[in-house]
Amino acid sequence: MAYGIQLPVQSQSTLYTEPWETAAGPEDLVAVARAADAAGFAYVACCDHVGIPRRLAAAMSTVWYDPVATLAHLAAVTERVRLLSHVAVVGLRHPLLTAKQYATLDHLSGGRLVLGVGAGHVREEFEVLGADFGRRGAVLDESIDALRAALGPEEFPEHHGRRYDFAGLGQRPRPAQPYVPLWVGGSSPAAVRRAALKGDGWLPQGDPRERLPAVIARLKALREEAGVEAPCTIGAITEPLYVGRPGWDVGRRTVSGPPRVLAESLRAYRAMGVDQIQVRFRSRGRTELIDQMAAFGAEVAPDL
Repeated sequence: MAYGIQLPVQSQSTLYTEPWETAAGPEDLVAVARAADAAGFAYVACCDHVGIPRRLAAAMSTVWYDPVATLAHLAAVTERVRLLSHVAVVGLRHPLLTAKQYATLDHLSGGRLVLGVGAGHVREEFEVLGADFGRRGAVLDESIDALRAALGPEEFPEHHGRRYDFAGLGQRPRPAQPYVPLWVGGSSPAAVRRAALKGDGWLPQGDPRERLPAVIARLKALREEAGVEAPCTIGAITEPLYVGRPGWDVGRRTVSGPPRVLAESLRAYRAMGVDQIQVRFRSRGRTELIDQMAAFGAEVAPDL
């Protein structure tokens, strides 16, 4: 079972941000990405918001790094870890623009992109950019089809749909990968159906453990009914983790203890049919976070 991490610092929602992140910056992001590279993490992930309205700023904060710029920066200071947009709100941009940005990222990184996409939820972002918030699900459905074409091998991609229509426009550089994995985010029935029918992977939105088996079964049934035979990478976001005995209050939801205890707990995800877990560690600073990541990679991951 693979393991990845949503990077700290680059998004600072009050739901998960540690206090030390508010004063952190680019050097901390680089250090954590390099630690993920060294500790065997499958990917590092970055979120996507263009602007946060005042009504949501207290909870979400306004700190949201641009995913393309951030992942490209980190591609240059890492070697093997994959670069995941979790998730790109592709309905905010024309598919050709999204394809240009992410194809360049894949090219520059030597083929390490995983494009995670989602519908988005902040109405004001859509409105200020002239995007259709009310029809964002349908827009995302077509955007996925358009991105499949635009990120494929053809120098002059072609797509003819209800909202987007393009042909005869060349885009180079092409992605380094012959096929860019496209993972679909979200846990609503529509998002799960979209992941089942259109995705190479599913990124749930923090579903509790008890809900996952039924959703995974539904996703697999939808793929089978539609005759989709390609594998689908099933993801899960774990509870907060702390390797070892914490000397401070890490919260009641945090899974902590010796490596064998964490590994045993996390293996339950594999039993549900999960292929990759996204982990988050409690920490009081960059050094503690990096130590936690190293301990996880060396002492927990081998038993997953």
